[in-house]
Amino acid sequence: MLNQLIEKCLSEFGEICNTSSNAADFSYWKIGGPVKLLIEPSSVEQLQKAIKYINLYSDVPSLCVGDGSNLLFDSAGFDGVIIKIGNALSKLEYDQTGTIATCEAGIWVPELAYQLSLKGLTGVEHICGIPGRIGGLVYMNGGSNRRSILENTLKVELINRLGELEVEHAKDLPFSYRTSPFQNDGRIVARVTLSLMQGERKVVRAKMRSILASRRKKFPRKLPNCGSVFLSDPKMYDLIGPPGFAIEKVGLKGLKQGQAQISPVHANFIVNNGGATSDDVLYLIRKIRQDVYADTDFLMDCEARYVAPNGGLCQAHIKAEALFGSVGK
Repeated sequence: MLNQLIEKCLSEFGEICNTSSNAADFSYWKIGGPVKLLIEPSSVEQLQKAIKYINLYSDVPSLCVGDGSNLLFDSAGFDGVIIKIGNALSKLEYDQTGTIATCEAGIWVPELAYQLSLKGLTGVEHICGIPGRIGGLVYMNGGSNRRSILENTLKVELINRLGELEVEHAKDLPFSYRTSPFQNDGRIVARVTLSLMQGERKVVRAKMRSILASRRKKFPRKLPNCGSVFLSDPKMYDLIGPPGFAIEKVGLKGLKQGQAQISPVHANFIVNNGGATSDDVLYLIRKIRQDVYADTDFLMDCEARYVAPNGGLCQAHIKAEALFGSVGK
C-alpha cells in the first residue's frame, strides 16, 4: 500500500514531493530518521487535495507538521507520509477595520508578530519569539508569559479527513492552557483569524524587543531543542514554581545522556549537542519526571510530542515511560 501511495503521490503532486528527506531536516531537535514521503503543499486547495488523497490509504501512517518545533521524531524514521506546512502557505490579510488578521497556517510565528507590529496591532506580542508556524501554535494553544494564542483567535479554518474545509469559532471551543480540541479530532489547521487592537507601533515594538531580550537571556539559542519540554501545571507553579526551577532543584541541570543534555542555561530545555538520538532525549525526560516526582509529589507532563515510526503520536513522557519504566503511584 505504501509503495502504491508513493507512486500515485509522485504522479499527482510531483514537484512538491520528496522521497529522500529525514525528519531531522525539519525538526527543531534535529533528531529523526528517514521519511518515506514528504509533501509540501503550496496552496490550501493543494493541502486539501493531499489530505483527502492520503486518507484513502488508511493503512499508511501519515502526519501533518509545521516546523516540528515541539516534536521528537524517532531516530528510526517515519514509515509513511508527512505533509509539511511551511512558507508556501503564509498569506496574511486584514479586514476593512485593519484589526482583524487572517493568516494561512504556514506563516512563521515571529514573522507574523513582526508584520502585525508594523501596523501597530497589539494583543499577541507574546508570540514574537516562538519558533514554528501559526497552525502548530493554534494546535497546541501555544504562547508565552502564560498567555495563549486562542485568547486572540476569532475563528479557525480546518481541513477534515475528507479534505473539506470546516470553520470553528474560538468562543465555542473548549480549550485550556496548552491544549486545544484539534489535538484529538484529526483535523488540520488551514487558516487562523486573529482579533487585535490598534495600538502605537513604537509601544508594540518596544514590548516585543523586551520579550525577545528576556528570551535571549533565559533560553538556550545555539543548540537544537524543542523549547519547553514540560508543561507548567498551575497548581505546581503556585506551590513549587515552574518546571525549570523544579528540575534544577533536584540537581539535574546539565545532566547528559549520550549527546542529549538538560540545558545548563534553562533546565526545562533538552538540547542536542550533536548526534543525540530519540532514546537519549526520552531517557532524560523519564529521569526528570521521576526525580521531580520524588521531590515534589507532582507528575510533570510533557509539552513535547513523540512521533513513532508507525505514525503514533503521544506526549513524550508516555513513550519515555514505556521504554524506561513508569513513574508515580
